Amino acid sequence: MRNQRLGGSESKPVFFQGEQALVLTGLLGFALAALCAVWVLIWGGEVAPYGDVTKAISFDAAIGIFIVSTAAILPFSGLREKARAFFRRVYIGLALYSYAAETVQNMRGVNPRFVMDGTAFDRAVGNLFAFVALMLVVFYIYLAVQFFRQRVYKIRPQLIVGIRYSMAAVMLSFAAGIWISMNQGRTVGLEGNIIWLHGLGFHALQVIPLIAWLAERSDNALHIRRRGIHLTGIAYVLGLLAIGWQTLRGAAIMEWSVLPLVAGLCFLFTIAIGVLLLRRAGGDASRSAHLGS
Repeated sequence: MRNQRLGGSESKPVFFQGEQALVLTGLLGFALAALCAVWVLIWGGEVAPYGDVTKAISFDAAIGIFIVSTAAILPFSGLREKARAFFRRVYIGLALYSYAAETVQNMRGVNPRFVMDGTAFDRAVGNLFAFVALMLVVFYIYLAVQFFRQRVYKIRPQLIVGIRYSMAAVMLSFAAGIWISMNQGRTVGLEGNIIWLHGLGFHALQVIPLIAWLAERSDNALHIRRRGIHLTGIAYVLGLLAIGWQTLRGAAIMEWSVLPLVAGLCFLFTIAIGVLLLRRAGGDASRSAHLGS
C-alpha cells in the first residue's frame, strides 16, 4: 500500500516508468526541430515579415528536452495515479499547442509571442500562447512542490535531493521566461541576453539528477555522497544567479569580468564532480563484474 501511494506501483519507481506518452511528446519536439532545420537549409530562416524558423528549431528542441527530462523524473514525484495522469495529459496538451504555435506561425511569417501587424487569428494565437506559457509554469510549480514532501524524499533520498536543486534552477528559468515576456524581448541593455539564464536553468533537469544518480552508484561514504550532491546543486544555482545578475546589468556573459568568471567556475565545478562520480561509479561496476566472474 505504501508503494502504491508513492508511485502507483507495488515496486519502487524507476526513470520514465509509465511515461511513454510524455516521452513521445518530447521526441516530437526533436522531429519538429529536424523538420525546421530542413526548411532552413532549403528556404532560409527568415520568413517575411516577422517569422524566423531558426527560432522554431531551438524552441522545439528545447521543449522536447524539457518534456523528456520531466518524463524521467515524474515517477519519483509521489503523485497518485489519477493526479499523475492529469498532469501528464495537461502537459502533453500544453506542449502540443506550443509546438504548433511556434512552428506554424514562424513558417507563416508571424512572431508567435510578440505579434506585430497580425490578423485577429494571429493575435488570438499569441494571446493563447501566453496563457499556455503561464500554465506550463503553474503546473510545474505544482510538480516541483511534490519533491519537497518528506514521504517522497524517502523513495530515493539522494536522487530526490538532486531533483530538488534542479527544480530550484527550473524556477529561475521560468522567472527568466516571464522576464522575457515583460521585457518584450530577450535583450537587456547593450549586450545582456536573458535567453542564457532561461536555457541553462532548464538543463539542470539533466545535469543535477544525473550527478545524484551517479552518487547513488558510487561506493563513497554516505556523507560524502550527500555533500557532493549538495555542492553540485548549490554551485549550479549560484552559476545561474551570477548569469542573471550579469544580464540584469545589461552586459554579455562572455566578457572577462567577475560575474561571468564566477558562473563559469560554478559550472566547471559541477562538471568536475560529475566526472569524478562517473569514474567512481564505472570503477565500482568493473570491480563488481570482476568479483562476480
